[in-house]
Amino acid sequence: MWKLLAFVLPLAVDSFAVAALLGASGGTRAQRWRITGLFVVFEAGMPLVGLALGAPLAKAIGGTAHYIAAAALIALGAWMLFSDEQGEEQAAGRLVSASGWAMLGLGMSISLDELAIGFSLGLVGLPTVPVIAAIAIQAFIAVQLGLALGAKVGEELRENAERLAALALIGLGIFVLVERLTQR
Repeated sequence: MWKLLAFVLPLAVDSFAVAALLGASGGTRAQRWRITGLFVVFEAGMPLVGLALGAPLAKAIGGTAHYIAAAALIALGAWMLFSDEQGEEQAAGRLVSASGWAMLGLGMSISLDELAIGFSLGLVGLPTVPVIAAIAIQAFIAVQLGLALGAKVGEELRENAERLAALALIGLGIFVLVERLTQR
């Protein structure tokens, strides 16, 4: 259970931060529900894609799967920590009014961290259905909270939420690594 939470909570914090950015820019009620739906679909769907890639790789590489999962989590956290936030802000701004293929592309861009999480899940071997369900639930709740509170929370809080999510993923990667090293 704690491992499931460790995988899902950083995603919730990240989803909240992006949704708060969107909430600060306003939007109609219909746009907010469309954004929520987009987040839930992509944040629950992208781990399945990552899992489809990670599970066969885990079987192929055997005992080194945990090390690769740890490295993927640490790399994802570092990427989130040091990535250009202006690009994410621009994508979030375009998401409010996007439609069709543009919305699909933007949905994929906001869920790359879920792709990496899914890849790591396949390597670590967590149960798929509970993880995907938890990711979908967290996405719904975090996005709704972010959209509702976006105008009320400051830029600093949103940036700190992004940093916290990144550090949590790095911590999770280190934990997976230490857990594997101490099992030997």
